[in-house]
Order: sequence, then structure tokens, then C-alpha cells
Amino acid sequence: MAFRNEEDKKAYWKENLALLAKLLVIWFAVSFGAGIIFVDILNEIQFFGFKLGFWFAQQGAIYVFVALIFVYMAKMNAMDKRYGVDEE
Repeated sequence: MAFRNEEDKKAYWKENLALLAKLLVIWFAVSFGAGIIFVDILNEIQFFGFKLGFWFAQQGAIYVFVALIFVYMAKMNAMDKRYGVDEE
């Protein structure tokens, strides 16, 4: 489970960090943006009988976080196969 060369290792970690940065931006936007900054605007919308801003702060952010875990897992498995460091 080693990299073929140093160039692949650097490319793998660069791609991994880029993926992490994208997912963290989504995480921040959902938790801080929808739950705090835009809560007043979102509260004007009803979602399953609750104000949308409240729902994001209490439930929606958790669902997004769990979805991000699965997205990260799928992307990393594909990246591992592409760079030849996947588990067999």
C-alpha cells in the first residue's frame, strides 16, 4: 500500500486537501450560514411545520454532516483506487 513514486504521493495529498477544503466550506455554510447568519430569512419558510432556519439549526445541519461523511468516504475510495493505495 505504498505510492508508486513521490510525485503520486504529492498529487494524492494535494487532491485530498482540496476535497477536505470543499467539504469544510459546505459544512461551514450549512452550520454557520443557515443556522446563524441567514436564520431570519430562512425562518420565513415553513418546512414540515417548522421554520426552516430553526430546522437547519436543529436537524438539517446534522443530516448534511452525515451526508458529507459518506461523500468523503466515496471520494476517498475512488482516489485511493486511482493512486493505487486502496485496500484489497
